[in-house]
Amino acid sequence: MKTFKMLSFDLVSKDGIQPFPLVDGIIINQENSHQSWILELFMDRQFRSVFDELLADSAVFNVRAVISSPDNEPAPFRVAVHAVQEIGNHISVLLKGTLKIKRSKYAEQLLAELLAEGVSSEDLLDRFAHGMKERPKLKND
Repeated sequence: MKTFKMLSFDLVSKDGIQPFPLVDGIIINQENSHQSWILELFMDRQFRSVFDELLADSAVFNVRAVISSPDNEPAPFRVAVHAVQEIGNHISVLLKGTLKIKRSKYAEQLLAELLAEGVSSEDLLDRFAHGMKERPKLKND
């Protein structure tokens, strides 16, 4: 098994990307035949209802997480909520799932989309820099 620090966490849905601010988080690659991963989120308890609902529905959903370094691309996972535990004013959310097939480099995809949109050369650098910082969901993601 390998353990990594989780720096950010986003729930990905057809409606867009919903970021959840973390107090702390870890990701564990179980390195087993099922290629399963465990994500543990430690966050403010105000988000409990979101994860309780996903747990009650036995929902499988897409998320993305930045691992180890803020410069890393968000890693896409397909997960389900395994447990939600209240700890003081916080909750611990345990997710289990798999890493989605690695996508091509985010920067290249973002640039291709901006060029396809016909972004002017004057705006291209600003839009690209903003996209790299904000990491919006891409059309082919």
